[in-house]
Amino acid sequence: MATQDIMNILVGTVTGSQADLENARNFLAKAAEQNLPELLKQFSDILITATNNPLARTQAALQLKNALYSKEENLKQVYQERWLSIPEDTRAHIKNNCFNTLGTETAKPSQAAQCVGYIACAELPRGQWQDLIKRLVDNVTTVGRADNVREASLEALGYICQDIDSNVLVPQSNVILTALVYGMRKEETNDNVRLAATTAMLNSLEFTKNNFQNDSERHYIMQVVCEATQVANIKIQVAAIQNLVKIVTLYYDYMEYYMGPALFAITMDAMKSNHDEIALQGIEFWSNVCDEEYELQILQQEAQEQNRQPERTSRYYARGALQYLVPVLLQRLTMQEESDDEDDWNPFKAAGVCLMLLANCAEDAIIPHVLPFITANINHADWKYREAAVMAFGSMLEGPDAASIKPIVEQAIPFLLQLLRDSNIAVRDTTAWTIGRIFKFVTQAVLTDGLIGEIGKTLVNGLNDVPRVATNICWSFSSLASAAYEHAESLDDEDDTPKTYLLSPFFDDIVKKLIETTDRPDGNQSNLRNAAYEALMEMIRYSPKDCYVTVQKTTLTIVDRLNRVISIESHATNSNDRVQISDLQSLLCATLQSVLRKMHGNDAPLISDPIMEALLSMLKSNTGKSSAVQEDALIAIGTLVEVLGLNFMKYMDYVLPFVYEALNNHTEYQICAAAVGIITELSRSLLDKLIPYCDQIMTHLFTCLSDDKLHRSVKTQILSTFGDIASAIGGHFKNYLEHVLNTLNQACRAQVANNDYDMIDYLNELREGCLSAYTGIIQGLRGSTTTANSVVLAELQLVTAQLPFIMQFLETIARDTNKSDSLISAAIGLIGDLVTTYGQVMLQFVEREAFEKLLTEGKRSKVVKNKTLATWAIKEIRKLRNN
Repeated sequence: MATQDIMNILVGTVTGSQADLENARNFLAKAAEQNLPELLKQFSDILITATNNPLARTQAALQLKNALYSKEENLKQVYQERWLSIPEDTRAHIKNNCFNTLGTETAKPSQAAQCVGYIACAELPRGQWQDLIKRLVDNVTTVGRADNVREASLEALGYICQDIDSNVLVPQSNVILTALVYGMRKEETNDNVRLAATTAMLNSLEFTKNNFQNDSERHYIMQVVCEATQVANIKIQVAAIQNLVKIVTLYYDYMEYYMGPALFAITMDAMKSNHDEIALQGIEFWSNVCDEEYELQILQQEAQEQNRQPERTSRYYARGALQYLVPVLLQRLTMQEESDDEDDWNPFKAAGVCLMLLANCAEDAIIPHVLPFITANINHADWKYREAAVMAFGSMLEGPDAASIKPIVEQAIPFLLQLLRDSNIAVRDTTAWTIGRIFKFVTQAVLTDGLIGEIGKTLVNGLNDVPRVATNICWSFSSLASAAYEHAESLDDEDDTPKTYLLSPFFDDIVKKLIETTDRPDGNQSNLRNAAYEALMEMIRYSPKDCYVTVQKTTLTIVDRLNRVISIESHATNSNDRVQISDLQSLLCATLQSVLRKMHGNDAPLISDPIMEALLSMLKSNTGKSSAVQEDALIAIGTLVEVLGLNFMKYMDYVLPFVYEALNNHTEYQICAAAVGIITELSRSLLDKLIPYCDQIMTHLFTCLSDDKLHRSVKTQILSTFGDIASAIGGHFKNYLEHVLNTLNQACRAQVANNDYDMIDYLNELREGCLSAYTGIIQGLRGSTTTANSVVLAELQLVTAQLPFIMQFLETIARDTNKSDSLISAAIGLIGDLVTTYGQVMLQFVEREAFEKLLTEGKRSKVVKNKTLATWAIKEIRKLRNN
């Protein structure tokens, strides 16, 4: 198609009517399908021609960029592979056009820079376009280059640094830093160039570790960044302080040299700035220092407990600067405006968060710095100071020792209850939040018969307040419910569920008021409806025995509401109504799970029919529509299986078709995962009664595993579910054993890169799934051998053949420094099961250094389960040795 025609279509995507827009989109999509390389080539030709319509050039770059990049990781990889499959000469043509466009565009930021960046992200990791970085750097550092070219080249470097795996750029870090520092120097006269360099520097910090380890290079980088914080241009100042925020997190250990002479003064001035963007970065700097130092304090405590020196130590910058930091933060708390949007991030909120982090770091030391401010301003005539005092009080509750803060809280409660009736909404809102934090962190100050009644009554009345205040009161009830329950548990050791607790006298009133709150016409504001349902769930979840009648009534109320919502669903005419109905169904399903878990075993079957009917209706009406509703309904069914046990059998024929349909839904993997969850619960509840359904269930699960497109998290869940099925059906699992063992054999061999934390987490989950499967198989087959079943004994022998491989897998886990606590637990549990099942044959395997270290690690663990399992496994091994 002629270039001019394509340009007209590109302009039509912005300036035309809705019909023109649709036609243009359809045309471009069809052209991409027919010959994507040629289309991208034409886009690049439009982009390179400076005399073309600027709007057409911008849209050409946008279309080119969209063909190269997606925010979805899976799609991004598909796009990159597709790009690399384009003939090399065509790619070279497009790359040259994009590169040569740098500096020729009238609009900012440069679209061509983004195109160059995304092409680089596809090609550089695969060793292609190797001269790109040098050419971009030359554009920046060559004397006489136009400022527009230098700016766009720096932007391209910034996009590359931002989106590429940082390891790819490590070999070229010196070259890239040369360009960035050159553009950031105080001698640079063009602010746009300096801003582009400072922004690119922010994106490059991850891969400059080697440069920060070198004193002279680090000094120079810190010098140019600190100098950039002093310029008049606000955008450059903000970007420069953002660099400092990131540097203090990445390179905390090197900051002592700079903290006193430079960083302290720069960030203190920033915190006091009249420009919110600068103030936010100054506060963020100290928040990051607190985060880092709190983490270092924890590591130091662990090292002390283990009688060793910590690898890194805190310099206690935050604690040392308390006397300077706290007054500035408190001053920022008084600078809020009534017009502030509650959802906007501003210096007032940032100061509150920073104060919380400081309290965590400084512990008791923060109290004398904050308390005088609270005392002076809690009754101030100006609402800003009253709110600041309450915010300061709420922010310092976590960190100080409970014994130190308790008397202060006891004195403050009457003032806070009074402020819940303050004339100013912001004061009431912050007060409700603060009361919730008291329930969470200083519960012993309020859990007395005398106080709790007055607090409960005031909070119930507060649920009538405007949505933003009522939302925080709901959150307060959530915190209060768990605190009161834990307090009752500590007094009542006889049973799992306490007989009564301090909220029992007004439990019914609170629940009624929360249910009423979920029905408020303004419930969709400030997330109120969600908060009220969540509070209701927590109240039910943490209810003692003497509140059971209310739990029963609430169950019936929720089922009734669910049926009402289902009945109006078909009459919803617009998309907004349908979204609200879906959200409400999800909330009701979640609440239903809470009440079902509190139902007595003999009561649940009496009301399970209407519950099941409602959940099946939801599944029917939402097939092909709301995936969230289907997922929530399936999860609720899983809870019903758990509660009913064998009584669930009568629903199997009605439920399984929906479970199979969900297992086939590999696109919306959360639905598939919820169905796998039901299979797990069915295995645990029905045991050998599941046998008639197992062939179909296993067929569906194997189909899931064979689909490369199914999300990996579901596959790890399925492996674990194999263990549950095997444990439930015992010897009957022989029909599937060989296929399952082959699958596990493959899964156990998986490896990931040591520096990819997401993949390390996934590997831990995958390995845990494998261990759960092996454990379930061995326990299931071993349980069946009590009947002297020779077939089952033969199946155990089939597992015996796998023992060397299983033990090698366990040894790999034992030696892995990145293993999680739950993986340690699963590994030790399997070792114990293998020892008790196979006896003396196991000694040749378990008497290895790696296993001895693993069991010792489990025995010393702070996790009770790990400690218990390790003690048991060691005893079983000792028995073998003694025999």
